Amino acid sequence: MLIDHQELRAIATRIFEAGRSAAGEARIVADHLVEANLRGHDSHGVGMIPGYLKNLRNGTLKPNSKGRIASEREALLVYDGERGYGQVVAREATLVGIARAKSRGLALVALRNAHHIGRVGTYGELCAEAGLVSIHFVNVLGHGPTVAPYRGADGRLLTNPICIAMPAAEPGRPMILDMATSKVALGKVRVARNEKRRVKAGLLIDAKGKPTTDPKVMFREPKGAILSMGEHKGYALAFACDLLAGALGGAGTLRPENQMQDTITNGMLTFVIDPERLVARDYLMDEIRAITRYVTASPARKKREPVLIPGDPERATRAERMRDGISLDRQTWRDIVEGAASLGVKVETKGKAKRR
Repeated sequence: MLIDHQELRAIATRIFEAGRSAAGEARIVADHLVEANLRGHDSHGVGMIPGYLKNLRNGTLKPNSKGRIASEREALLVYDGERGYGQVVAREATLVGIARAKSRGLALVALRNAHHIGRVGTYGELCAEAGLVSIHFVNVLGHGPTVAPYRGADGRLLTNPICIAMPAAEPGRPMILDMATSKVALGKVRVARNEKRRVKAGLLIDAKGKPTTDPKVMFREPKGAILSMGEHKGYALAFACDLLAGALGGAGTLRPENQMQDTITNGMLTFVIDPERLVARDYLMDEIRAITRYVTASPARKKREPVLIPGDPERATRAERMRDGISLDRQTWRDIVEGAASLGVKVETKGKAKRR
């Protein structure tokens, strides 16, 4: 299906309001999910709604909580999400970090006890829009592992993303590196399963540790696993994220006793830096422009595939989907409709069938 982003926002907002969220919270969560779809991160888009509703029912997600500053010492803060919607509490924690970095030049914010925070690039974009530089290390816990360690044959980690953001030297073009440390997000494997298609070779292993292209191995017992990005390098980054966000940040690591809640919990350790405490702003902007022009001037190896900077693919996808609509597979849409019905919300759409 192809659905207009405004219609999808309205549908998602109605669902969250029916799930006891105040109007402002419902809009924040709905906007975040739809923006993820617009930017091509469907694994973190509206397909998450059924899982969120399940966690509302089991009590591991608590609506209308913005979280709170649990402790602070100069530039270092601990922010407790109090099991609120991650899109809300991670935004609040990031805004606290932005304010502290502007006043002190640097902030370190450890977010813990947050429900799924969604697309991490959102928080990098907030910092870049404020003229700041940010680095975000995220870990995932609350359910079983899905990503195999390098040389391992089963899941021991989760997708543990990293984001690095820098302000834009050209209007609307900040550098936003936002990536999972696995070769693919579990949500994209879910979409492949829903669409009854294979995934690319080299992404998954089955329960015996053998390579497979069958996405179903991730949704049956015993489970298969996703492979780490860049083999030992991606694995090392994922391991570091679990230690930084989980151990140092106090969110907890993916040790076995933190896998049993059947929910989604994120920890995020965020560094926010005021670059003007280090270099003149004009110098920084000139360097960003110069290196961007130099790198992107490299001759393309394939026609119509120019060199881009981190963040460009998402911006291009957003423009396309704003124009043409957001693509949802039928199973994802069916799950959203059923989830809405469980809250007494009848969902209808003017969306049209997607042509292949």
